[in-house]
Amino acid sequence: MKIISYNVNGIRAAMTKGLSTFMKEQNADVYCLQETKAMQEQITEPIIFEEAGYKKNYWHSAEKKGYSGVALYCKNEPDHVEYGFGVPEFDNEGRIIRADYGSKSIVSLYIPSGSSGEERQAFKMNWLAFFQEYINELKSKKKELIICGDYNIVHKPIDIHDPIGNKNSSGFLPEEREWLSQFIDSGFVDSFRAFNQDPHQYSWWSYRAGARGNNKGWRIDYCMVAEALKSSMVNAGIIPQAMHSDHCPIWVEVK
Repeated sequence: MKIISYNVNGIRAAMTKGLSTFMKEQNADVYCLQETKAMQEQITEPIIFEEAGYKKNYWHSAEKKGYSGVALYCKNEPDHVEYGFGVPEFDNEGRIIRADYGSKSIVSLYIPSGSSGEERQAFKMNWLAFFQEYINELKSKKKELIICGDYNIVHKPIDIHDPIGNKNSSGFLPEEREWLSQFIDSGFVDSFRAFNQDPHQYSWWSYRAGARGNNKGWRIDYCMVAEALKSSMVNAGIIPQAMHSDHCPIWVEVK
């Protein structure tokens, strides 16, 4: 099973840049999309995704139009799809959706950014605390979890082009990095780093100052795989040549 996660930064804009062709070429079993910035009914040409092999798609959109939102595009119909947490305070931003396939559960996740100011940073930290509790409870029922998406957190200095200059930036704050470390320690594997220890491997670049062309990026997108599936991992990677967004896709393959 190959899973690709992609913050598309607006699915309608990404469609004009060849997103559906990319999806067909990559031929993943499941696509976890983030920051769709749309309602499902706003996709005026759904046939292009069907023609790419993805007739089954599931959305959890934000109440605010043109904002946030996650989706799953699947080759095969899941046994069950779970939309949101069941908590309106967090669900109104459309940040989590889960598909169950037998013993495996695949999550598309979009963690809030705190870069717009102190209020959003505080919201982000509260969101992270809630999310950890939610996952702790979910793991008691679904041990084979694969949580893919935009975590909006850089884990280690190797994962950012300028760790010193960004030491006070949201996304690389000590408390955020500590949260991510303890999340991994709670029973997950950073699938990319399980196969690749090279530096200068990023998944997001600012649109400013030619950051992508100079590879001045951040690795903030992850496919976190539950420890119970560690031996089932085949490979994982990043696809920086995909240019439909300011992010690039990441992927993991499990038996």
